[in-house]
Amino acid sequence: MSLDEALWNRLRGVAVGAAIGDALGMPLEFGPASPAARPVRTMQPGRLPAGAFTDDTEMALALADSLLAHTPLDPTDLAQCFVAWYHAGPADIGRQTRLVLKRISRGEPWEAAVAAVQTETPWSAGNGSVMRCWPVALAHWQDFDRLLADSRLQSQVTHPHPECVAGSAFVNAAIHHLIRGTARREAIAQACDDADLSAALRQVIMAAPANGRGDLPNTGWVRHTLESAVWGLLTTDSFEEAVVQVVNLGDDADTAGAVVGALAGAAYGLHAVPAAWRAALHGEWPLQSGERWEAAKLVALADRLTRIGRRGSAPSEMTP
Repeated sequence: MSLDEALWNRLRGVAVGAAIGDALGMPLEFGPASPAARPVRTMQPGRLPAGAFTDDTEMALALADSLLAHTPLDPTDLAQCFVAWYHAGPADIGRQTRLVLKRISRGEPWEAAVAAVQTETPWSAGNGSVMRCWPVALAHWQDFDRLLADSRLQSQVTHPHPECVAGSAFVNAAIHHLIRGTARREAIAQACDDADLSAALRQVIMAAPANGRGDLPNTGWVRHTLESAVWGLLTTDSFEEAVVQVVNLGDDADTAGAVVGALAGAAYGLHAVPAAWRAALHGEWPLQSGERWEAAKLVALADRLTRIGRRGSAPSEMTP
């Protein structure tokens, strides 16, 4: 498949869309759902300044760094990228991720560290790997088997629960289909088949569009995050509305926002992201480096990732 302008627009939309959803949801995290008639539609300050992305995007950038250095994905290198981020003192970090990285930073191999943590909390099925998985979809956009394999592997480094592993494969499979212009409902249905979901998780995802807003807990459980993201993607008709509706569910708003942002970015493309949101988006990477990241750097990162295994023409210049 040759690269055309629409495809490049969607590939870039994944990276920027994920960070936008993260930043828009940041001030709403752990809060109640916003009134349906008065949703938040602008970047606002919270625990971080308005427009700042969080650990959801930071971990995705760590994954991207590892993919750019090692393709196929090297889980040992990825674990060390995550540890470097952990040592830099992120403003927030999920419990499962923190426990695993703490063990790795003490010298345990990642396999032993994650096995020990999962044994202590076998029910743990958080959304920490689905929030960051999108760089794999860009790096392997022309190699679907590798996309599925590395999507699962990046989850296993910190989140080995079967629903986390399958959920990461599902998100990236959906991105794979959406960037090719597949209709949203069809892309979700195909991704459910591709990811080999459990019957329970598949049912939650396929039933999501029929839910009312009040039926969506939007917690840190991977099942709830995927449910909210799919609901937002399939019950709206624009990038803006998909992200607005999901982040205004509250609770784990930034993570659900990052996931729906990646999916909606794949569906609608970079040009569908409101200019005011793109202008406000920012963060620091690597942490403590003083290097400011904005939308343009995420566009450049998307281009670098898609070049990893690309066959075809180069992207044309596009203003983020």
